[in-house]
Amino acid sequence: MQYRTLGRTGVQVSALALGAMNFGRIGRTTQEEVTAIVDAALAGGVNLIDTADAYSGGESEELLGKAIAGRRDDIVLATKASLPMGEERNHQGASRRWLVTELDNSLRRLGVDHVDLYQIHRWDPRTSDEETLSALTDLQRAGKIRYFGSSTYPAHRIVQAQWAARENHLGRFVTEQPSYSILQRGIETHVLPVTEEYGLGILAWSPLASGWLSGAIREGREVTTSRSACMPQRFDTAVPANRAKLDAVEQLAKVADEAGLTMIQLALGFVTAHPAVTSALIGPRTLDHLHTQLAATDTALSADVLDAIDTIVAPGTDLAAHEKNDTPPALLDPTLRRR
Repeated sequence: MQYRTLGRTGVQVSALALGAMNFGRIGRTTQEEVTAIVDAALAGGVNLIDTADAYSGGESEELLGKAIAGRRDDIVLATKASLPMGEERNHQGASRRWLVTELDNSLRRLGVDHVDLYQIHRWDPRTSDEETLSALTDLQRAGKIRYFGSSTYPAHRIVQAQWAARENHLGRFVTEQPSYSILQRGIETHVLPVTEEYGLGILAWSPLASGWLSGAIREGREVTTSRSACMPQRFDTAVPANRAKLDAVEQLAKVADEAGLTMIQLALGFVTAHPAVTSALIGPRTLDHLHTQLAATDTALSADVLDAIDTIVAPGTDLAAHEKNDTPPALLDPTLRRR
């Protein structure tokens, strides 16, 4: 396993990190299965584990907390907040009121007294950067979090948050967690140059593009991934963007075969090759999934392979732009762009 410095924190983290979104009812995983996955990940050299309060309504944190009991100090533990946690209108967002409350809830579910990295799961347009950063700075000074970061922020919001931290003499985001894969390269245009400028660590989620790059989705095969059941529109090949993804996958499979690699090795090797990326978050649902993904631990793609990928999906290109999670709210809600 390779280890890299998380931004400018000095903390060393594994190039492949364990994402816990599938822990609990989302992935239909039991405590026994979660513990086995965590055990195998740690044995494979993984030392960063990322979860969120919203994953299965807190169940992911609970299962993970039991799985890491007794070895907390060996793990760089990250969680997130801001997505809705129930129907109450204030049980979401990035206000001081909610972050202070929900961090305590996360600590209780995880069974720990602090997390190493606390992330704002999505930008909250209703809350000022000063409000959010002030709350996070106080939580950091209280010893409940060591560092804080953002997730799926558009480039201009990353810059704005850095400016707000400097202007108000507050702690700043030290990481960003964006979606990044061979099929979704849009962040190369603006986000990654900005994070490099400010020295932020990058924890890339969905490096396998929701299973499209796992090797299981190919021309003529029935799509049977767990994601296809809950998000069928993202796998319907009648949709032009999905057709484009499938065409790219067929070409990428040839590149992988010629290089003697699996599709998973190609996909994870691509993400971790970018100099701005600290870790690629893998989200196995089973122990077998984990082992196939850990097989990419030492994959280093040659310049020829990376060039071949560029000819299939051009740098800075999203094959399914509508799936991005950083679209400005005013583009999604007409009431925000009309008086």
